Amino acid sequence: MTLLSSLNRIGERMEQRGALPTGGFSSEKISCCISLNADGSVAGLHDLRDVSKKKPVPRVMGVPQAVKRTAGVKPNFLWDKTSYVLGVTAGNGKRLAQEHEAFVDRHLTALAGSNDIGLHALLLFLQNWRPEHYEALGWPEELKDQNVVFALEDERHRLFLHDRPAAKALWARLAADDSGESAICLVTGERAPVARLHPSIKGVWGAQSSGASLVSFNLDAFTSYGHEQGANAPVSEAVAARYTAVLNAFLARDSGHRVQIGDASTVFWADASDAELAEQAESVFGSFLSSVDEDKQSRAVGDILEKVRQGERIATFNPALSDKVRFYVLGLAPNAARLSVRFYLEDTFGALIDHYQRFLDDIRVEPGPRQKVPQLWQYLRETAALGKEENISPLLAGNWMRSILTGTPYPQTLFATVLMRIRADGEINALRVGILKALLLRNFNRQNEEVPVAFDPDNDNKGYLLGRLFAVYERVQSAALGDKLNSTIRDKYYGAASAQPRRVFPALAKGAVPHLSRLGKDSPGYRVNLEKDIGEIMGRMSPGADPFPVTLSSAEQALFALGYYHQRFFKKSDTEQKDAAS
Repeated sequence: MTLLSSLNRIGERMEQRGALPTGGFSSEKISCCISLNADGSVAGLHDLRDVSKKKPVPRVMGVPQAVKRTAGVKPNFLWDKTSYVLGVTAGNGKRLAQEHEAFVDRHLTALAGSNDIGLHALLLFLQNWRPEHYEALGWPEELKDQNVVFALEDERHRLFLHDRPAAKALWARLAADDSGESAICLVTGERAPVARLHPSIKGVWGAQSSGASLVSFNLDAFTSYGHEQGANAPVSEAVAARYTAVLNAFLARDSGHRVQIGDASTVFWADASDAELAEQAESVFGSFLSSVDEDKQSRAVGDILEKVRQGERIATFNPALSDKVRFYVLGLAPNAARLSVRFYLEDTFGALIDHYQRFLDDIRVEPGPRQKVPQLWQYLRETAALGKEENISPLLAGNWMRSILTGTPYPQTLFATVLMRIRADGEINALRVGILKALLLRNFNRQNEEVPVAFDPDNDNKGYLLGRLFAVYERVQSAALGDKLNSTIRDKYYGAASAQPRRVFPALAKGAVPHLSRLGKDSPGYRVNLEKDIGEIMGRMSPGADPFPVTLSSAEQALFALGYYHQRFFKKSDTEQKDAAS
């Protein structure tokens, strides 16, 4: 199923259960309502926003489909921002008079002859309204430039003008009159009026606040056989309105269907005959990708998460959730006034979770990170300069997400990026080491025995052994000098030691001699332990060969980091420590 087809399908189901406005309407943020008397006089201006939060939040409601504004002046029907509806704005308003005149002219024409009491009241209001009335009525400055709807005063608590049957019938006739040429819709296969311009999609991080287009044709080079704009890829007006409404709903804050991964605003949804099963799949998937308060999770979702993280295949304990739910994941990134599709994936929910479990196995190291289950964005932040999210490579996040959910090799650029960050700042933590381990297993076809999860004293890989040895030399230095250290050998030599061991390790071995001698006076037992560690590691080097090779390959540099991490943070049991000291 194509992207637009799947969005159209889920949109139809959302319309059936009232989660989306029906055809010809779109969900928009509305801040206030002007209530009118039957004679068109103003009864009041009412704030519809939710003011319980730090910043007032507009109410989202279904209104007649918003027009597509580029450079021209185009009013909406029965609602709009105050510059159009009332002729007032908080800014300069260079086109203010033109915008207000366009709104009035459209409605005077459309509402002429209407017998509906509400529509007639709006007609009378527009005939008598003057922009200076706003100040005279003492209406608040903060509501300027907000979206406005209308209602009759005695109906405003239950019915807005645009929801009146007469208004809906009038809007349907107007929309039909404005319809473009008919063609076969590429999504449904049915002949219907084609959308010349598709509605804007809002909520994509980094895109224009007014919205951006997923489907558009703005240059002659993109056209075919003389067709203009949307006729080049005919999608019916109903489908265009529906798929954009779905995306706008999913991209909304706190929708439960979105998560930010690098520059990719990622939305996901499930499709199943059992709506409860689909919602459960969405909750589980959302919990994997973003931090969710465990207290707010249902017990069923929490149990599924725990079993999956423990390695149980979802098909074994919940076959219906695994096989009867079709799951979709879409990553959108900004591209000027348009949107780029970073990735689009669809599969059974069970297959996606299986791939995600494999990723968890690939990236697991011991000791693990402080956070029990780090989120993907936390791993990505380890690839960025200064640990800032804005420095994450734009393409990296999407490519990595795609590989995780499809079980394909991870992006090779991830490998070079992590090694570069370690050499640059010397920070070696569970997240970075986990990434390197995952890449070694999947991209370099290394075996689990060679790339261990936890400390492996029997591992003879030269990169792993040298990483362990470097960690022991660092421990020798810090034990001998303590607080007198301004910088450790890791700060000075890690990059060179992991890439060209022969240049660095002889000097490290020589420098460790006086440190061990000093420890022999202060902590003789600790000195014995460290010397045993050095001897054990050196004893595993290839006999008769130079223990310090000239260079290490990139894969061996990753094993160097893994060996260093395991040796540096491995904690022996009390019994082992006593045996080593005796």
